Amino acid sequence: MTDSSNATVSVHGLTKRYGTSTVLDHVSLAVAPFDIRALLGGNGAGKSTLIKILSGVVRADSGWVEVGGEPTVIATPRDASAAGIATLHQELAIVPGLSVAENVLLGRPTPHRLGRVRWGMVNARAKELFALLGQDIDVRQDAARLSPVAKTMTAIARALSLDARLLILDEPTASLTDQETSQLFTAVRNLAASGVGVLYVSHRLDEIVSLCGTYSVLRNGQLVAEGAVAETSPDALITAMAGRSFDALFPPRASLPAGEPRLVARGLHGKVVRDANLDLATGEIVGIAGLAGSGRSELLRLVSGAQRRHRGSVTVDGRPLQRGSIPEAQAAGVALVPQERRSDGLVPDSIARNVNLTRLRALSWGGVAVARRRSGAHARENADRLDVVRQSLRQQVLTLSGGNQQKILLAKFLALDPSVLLLDEPTRGVDVGTKAEIYSLLRSLAEAGTAVCVVSSELSELIGLCDRIVVLQDGTKVADLAADGLTEEALLNACYGRIPVVAEPRS
Repeated sequence: MTDSSNATVSVHGLTKRYGTSTVLDHVSLAVAPFDIRALLGGNGAGKSTLIKILSGVVRADSGWVEVGGEPTVIATPRDASAAGIATLHQELAIVPGLSVAENVLLGRPTPHRLGRVRWGMVNARAKELFALLGQDIDVRQDAARLSPVAKTMTAIARALSLDARLLILDEPTASLTDQETSQLFTAVRNLAASGVGVLYVSHRLDEIVSLCGTYSVLRNGQLVAEGAVAETSPDALITAMAGRSFDALFPPRASLPAGEPRLVARGLHGKVVRDANLDLATGEIVGIAGLAGSGRSELLRLVSGAQRRHRGSVTVDGRPLQRGSIPEAQAAGVALVPQERRSDGLVPDSIARNVNLTRLRALSWGGVAVARRRSGAHARENADRLDVVRQSLRQQVLTLSGGNQQKILLAKFLALDPSVLLLDEPTRGVDVGTKAEIYSLLRSLAEAGTAVCVVSSELSELIGLCDRIVVLQDGTKVADLAADGLTEEALLNACYGRIPVVAEPRS
């Protein structure tokens, strides 16, 4: 149990029930000043409920919260703000049309004189807050023009303006690039160094190891592990979260050799990719590895028609794809599940409409009106196939957990019944349990005859899931390796071009 005597914020015996379901069961933990504590757990572990209690969105059935060692009632978000607790959710509350400075100082009295806003003071205060984070952002510009990481920085600066003692970050890197993530980490470290406690929620263990000093793991509503990050390992954290070992997350590899090639790409050229070959065969899962900027995602876009290729050819089951467009590729049986599920994969609508998007013509009467009974049955069948946890098919998809949103995205493209399935970071931002479900699904698809190709920045995932791994460096294919027996060190060396092993393309 964490010592709460010097904690910024501590919780004691928090319990929350919904009907007969206990979502938090006597949970106690503490976040100290200067500490960045990871809050880990799968879907249904209780993380979101704990955050909502600390944010004043819901009230616990029993237990209490202490701020600075004093029992504190947090019944509303206003109470949380007054106590110095600021929460940054995945969907940032940034107001377009207002300047960055105005967004930073939302909720604070505006300096004015004789009824006129003193914009110089507003802008100067916002700049001071950004300086504490090590950021140089034009505070006069419209906040709508900000990059994703700059919006996150703006939300953090707003928390500072409210004199936050505890900052809760909920999956803050979900839409950030590697470079933007590094920039965010620098700001969070600066914030912690100033004495603010940070509670950091993420499914990406590499982030936890890089950023956090301590951790707490919830499973089935209970605190099951906590300690110093430096004294544990990613495998131990996964075991604590999932209740099983890391190796047990992956289904057995195919027992039979790969069949005939379903997709053959030769001499592909794009903005980064140069003269790349790719073969995807029936029954195998092929991984694509490489450092950031290596062309991993672009290779999938070129193959799927999402990006026009400058040169090269793609054939599916012996038939060439001439136009290089998404409709042509999908008609040939090729489906790409994009990396950014919110911006590129899902629409802000119901579960049913998202699942049915790729099959509207088949689910309509004469291509005009959607057949309600048929479309409802189709959505239910595909959502059930992936065990999507939901209230109803009418539920808004963006209200689902990250793992269930990812399942809806998969269901949407699996409804096409593809013979070639391309997936770009299919487990990013999902919990360990959902990862295991996705791994099992992909293996079952491969065994049923689908050619599966996965891009992932997690080397351990590629090694555990795939039969073969293609490595790109600066847009060029530098290695084609069997995954069985491969180590992360060897794969990382290949990503840096230190293992020039390239398998001969299939004839």
